Amino acid sequence: MKNIIEFILRYSKWFVFTFYMVISCILLVSNNSYQQSVYLTSANSVTGGIYNVWSQVSGYFNLKSINESLQASNADLQNQVFNLKTQIAELKTHLSDTTVLESDKDRFDFISASVINNNTRHPRNYFTINRGKKHGVLPGMGVIDQNGVVGIVNVSGSNMSRVISLLNETQHFSVKIKGSSFIGSMVWKGGDATIGYVEEIPRHAKYSIGDTIVTSGYSTTFPEGIPVAVIMNRVRSQDDSFFTFKVRLTSDFKSLSSVRVIKDIYKSEIDSLATFDIVTQ
Repeated sequence: MKNIIEFILRYSKWFVFTFYMVISCILLVSNNSYQQSVYLTSANSVTGGIYNVWSQVSGYFNLKSINESLQASNADLQNQVFNLKTQIAELKTHLSDTTVLESDKDRFDFISASVINNNTRHPRNYFTINRGKKHGVLPGMGVIDQNGVVGIVNVSGSNMSRVISLLNETQHFSVKIKGSSFIGSMVWKGGDATIGYVEEIPRHAKYSIGDTIVTSGYSTTFPEGIPVAVIMNRVRSQDDSFFTFKVRLTSDFKSLSSVRVIKDIYKSEIDSLATFDIVTQ
């Protein structure tokens, strides 16, 4: 207490000076419109700068939640697009019929996920996502990002799942040239994470450099029409009856972050029909 009193006495002149300065400024601003406007303008500029910095800082820390919200919105929009395509195809098929089965609607659903571990350097690459069985993710479901196909769920735990990357030499994907019915097989042969190959395209198929390779829709893993790659050029094929294309993958596998898992409500039924003969033998 003694030290505080000594401190106040020692700097009392400064305290008095500061007090009078504050009072003078208040009186000056209060009784003079020009000084008041200058003060308000300066104060607004300073507080505006502070608010702007604070907004940028808080916005940075909210990026994760904002990104998750955007991914959920994108998944919902993509879900609507695929289901609308399905309904349009059904309407064309049943043009003479006035009823479309309710069960045929909303076939696909999308589950947003984040990539938490990823490899691109091995012959057989996998990545891990932060969604599992309790989120509806099961083995065999297709996985895409904003650019196209990236893999298929291989193992599903309660909260996490392992995905077989498209960059896996053992994995083949059913694809076709966009706008055509020529079906082939997409395969990665190691090395470059941006390059793949499409095999078994019939030689009478018409194509152009730059054509897009998309999913064929001949499975419950991926709907028809999801981008996979773009044709770069034709390469030598082991079978002269078919074309083999060198393609550039549409997805950047070295920077995978946000993905979506595709859920087909007909998957279990279609898979059971596919294995019917095996089960009954």
